[in-house]
Amino acid sequence: MAFPSALCIFSLLALVQAQSESQQPKIQLRLAGNKRKHYEGRLEVFYNNEWGTICDDDFSILAAQVACRELGFLGAVSWSPSAKFGQGEGRIWLDNVHCTGREKSLAECPSNGFGVSDCRHSEDVGVICNQKRIPGHSSELVNQTLEERVEEIRIRPISSHLKRIPVTEGYVEIKERGKWRQICDEEWTPLNNRVVCGMYGFPGEKNYNNKVYKSLSMRKKKNYWGFSVNCTGNEAHLSSCRLGKPLELKRNGTCGRGLPVVVSCVPGRAFAPSSSTGFRKAYRPEQPLVRLRGGSNIGEGRVEVLKNGVWGTVCDDNWNLRAATIVCRELGFGSAKEALTGAKLGQGMGPVHMNEVECSGFEKSLTDCYFNNDALGCSHEEDAAVRCNIPAMGFQKRIRLSGGRNPYEGRVEVLTEKNGSLVWGTVCSENWGMVEAMVVCRQLGLGFASYAFQETWYWAGDASADNVVMSGVRCSGTEMSLPQCLHHGKHISCPKGGGRFAAGVSCSDSAPDLVLNAQLVEHTTYLEDRPMYALQCALEENCLSSTAKKNDHSSYRRLLRFSSQIHNVGRSDFRPKLGYHAWTWHECHRHYHSMEVFTHYDLLSLNGTKVAEGHKASFCLEDTQCDEGIQKRYVCANFGEQGITVGCWDTYRHDIDCQWIDITDVKPGDYIFQVVINPNYDVAESDYSNNIMKCKCRYDGYRIWMYHCHTAALQIGHSEEGHCRLSLRLFKYD
Repeated sequence: MAFPSALCIFSLLALVQAQSESQQPKIQLRLAGNKRKHYEGRLEVFYNNEWGTICDDDFSILAAQVACRELGFLGAVSWSPSAKFGQGEGRIWLDNVHCTGREKSLAECPSNGFGVSDCRHSEDVGVICNQKRIPGHSSELVNQTLEERVEEIRIRPISSHLKRIPVTEGYVEIKERGKWRQICDEEWTPLNNRVVCGMYGFPGEKNYNNKVYKSLSMRKKKNYWGFSVNCTGNEAHLSSCRLGKPLELKRNGTCGRGLPVVVSCVPGRAFAPSSSTGFRKAYRPEQPLVRLRGGSNIGEGRVEVLKNGVWGTVCDDNWNLRAATIVCRELGFGSAKEALTGAKLGQGMGPVHMNEVECSGFEKSLTDCYFNNDALGCSHEEDAAVRCNIPAMGFQKRIRLSGGRNPYEGRVEVLTEKNGSLVWGTVCSENWGMVEAMVVCRQLGLGFASYAFQETWYWAGDASADNVVMSGVRCSGTEMSLPQCLHHGKHISCPKGGGRFAAGVSCSDSAPDLVLNAQLVEHTTYLEDRPMYALQCALEENCLSSTAKKNDHSSYRRLLRFSSQIHNVGRSDFRPKLGYHAWTWHECHRHYHSMEVFTHYDLLSLNGTKVAEGHKASFCLEDTQCDEGIQKRYVCANFGEQGITVGCWDTYRHDIDCQWIDITDVKPGDYIFQVVINPNYDVAESDYSNNIMKCKCRYDGYRIWMYHCHTAALQIGHSEEGHCRLSLRLFKYD
C-alpha cells in the first residue's frame, strides 16, 4: 500500500484551510459610541451590508484581543460590558462569542451565529485597545473614522458671504495637526454634503454657483488633505464617516481634476436668513404631523405625533439616531445629536401612537418609517425624545444677564446699534412678563424662565448699560430671540426709565407643564339649576354672571358643571407664584387663595365671542393622585404646602363651588367651551400651548351636548367626526 508523501499531506491541509477561510463570513469591525480616544469604543461589526453590535454575554479579554488585532492594534488592554460607550442601534450581530485568542478574525470564534441573540443594546460590549498599531496592517486606514485623525471641521464662507447669518455655504475644511486643509472633491459624494449640512443644523443641501469657486481656486494656492471621505448619509457628524483611500496630490497642489469641496445648505424656515436683519421674524408654523415638547432649548424635546386628530407619544423601543434624525430634519433642524429614551425630557399624555420605529434614514417624515401600531407594554415612562443640531445664529452674543448671583439670573442687557456703533443697554420693564422672560432664557440657552422681574434695583448690572435701548416688547412665546418679538423701533418709550426699573429674568433648566384631562371634562358635564340663596359665597367670589343679584334669594341660576383634572407632565413641580405670606383669605368660604386666577372657564360663540364665563381660584392646589411609584408632596389640609408634583394631578370635582359656568342668560345654540389653565402666565411652564382645552357644545335650552374635547393644538374648525356625549342630566336644587 502506497502512503502519501509529506508534500501531498501539506498541500491537502493547505487546501482544507483555504476552503475553511473562504467559507468564513466576511466582516469588518469598528469602534464607535461615546468615546474619547480612537483606540476605544463600542465594538461594532459590518456584516451583510449592515452595521451592528456585539452582546457582552460570555465575552472575554481573549475575544477583545482578537478584535483589537483585527482592527490593526497590537492587542487589547481591557473590555467593558453593559454599553459603557453608549447603546448602539440596529442589529446585534454576535452573542455568546468564545475565542481562544489565537483567531485572526472575530468571525472565526464560535458564537450563536450572526443575528442570533436574545440581548438588548444595553448589553453592547466595548473594548479598549493598545494604542500602538500593527505596522502595515491592512485595516490601518480602512477601519478608521475621521475622528481618529481630525481635530476640527468647519464651513468657511467666501468674503462676499461673511456677514450672512447663519453660514450656509462655503469650503469644507479639516483641521489636522493645527493646520486647516481643504478636501479634494474627486471622491466627494452628495451623501457627504448631507452629513456636513446636517451637523451644522440644516435639513437639506442644494447646488451652488460653481463658477465663483472655480475662479477663486485658480487664484489661490490649495492645501489639500490627503484622503477621501466616505459617508453613508446617516452619520450625525462628518467625523463619524469612514476614512477613504489616500489621494495622489500633485506637486503644484492640485488633486487630479478635482477642486476644493464646497457645500451649500438649505436652512429650516425658522432659521432662513433675510437681507435686513440676518434672520426672519418669528412665524406661525403650519400644522405639523410631528412636534417636540418639554425641551429646555431650541431643537430638543419629547417626540409627539398627530394621529386621527389626537397627539400621542413614541415608545423608545428600538429608538435610535437614525429615527431621531428623521424627526429633526422634518422639523427644519439638522441631524440628531442624541436619541433620548426613558422619558428623559418628560412624560407625555394620551395614547402612545408609535412603537419599534425603524427608519432607513432618508424618509421625509417619521410617519413614513416602519413602526408597530401595537404599543402594548409601553408606558409614558418610555417616551422617546431628541436633541437636534441647530444652526449657529449668534443669538447668545447679543444678549446677557448682568448683576445676578449666578449665570442664570440678572438684569437683561441687549446689544444694539446706535449712531453707527454697537452699545449695550437695558430693556424697559413696562408690560414685561413671563412670556418675554421665556424668550430671553431660550435665546441664552439657559432653558426656561422661572421668574420675570419688573424691578432690578438689587442687581447693579453694568453702569455703562443703564440706558434703555428696547421698549414695548411683546412676545408670542415662539420667538428664538428678543429682537424677533414686537417692540418699538428707533423711538424708545419707557416712562419709568431703565436703571432699577429695567427688565430682569431668572432661568432654570427644568419647568412644570400643566395639561388638562379633556376626556374627564367631556364625561362629567351636566346642568344644574341652583337657587341664589345657596350661591352667596360664589357671588362674593365673582363666580356668577353680572346679572346675578345679591339679595335676590328666590331666583335660580343655571350652571354648567364639570370636573377638571390637571396633570403636571413637566420636569419640576408646579408651585404658586406667591408664598404663604401673600395668600388671600376669603372669609365666606373660609380658605386661602394661593393664586387668585388659576383657570378661566369660557363659553364662546362659533366666531370666538365670549357669551359666558367663569374662573377658578386655586384655594387648594394639591396632589390628588399620582402615577405609580410617585409620592404625594402637596396637601392643602392644615394650611399645608400647595403645588402639583411631577407625575401627579389635581382634581377639582364638579360638585364644588365655582366649578362651573353660569349660563342662565345664554340662548340655545352651538358654542365652544374653553378652559385655560394658568391664563395669566403667573407661573412658568415649559409649554403654554397645551394649557388650553376646547370642546364643541350644543345647548337646546334644557339639555347640553359636550363633545370633541381636545387640547387647543387641534383647531376647533376640524370635522365633527367622533364620539358625541349627550348630557341628559338636569339637576334641580330643592
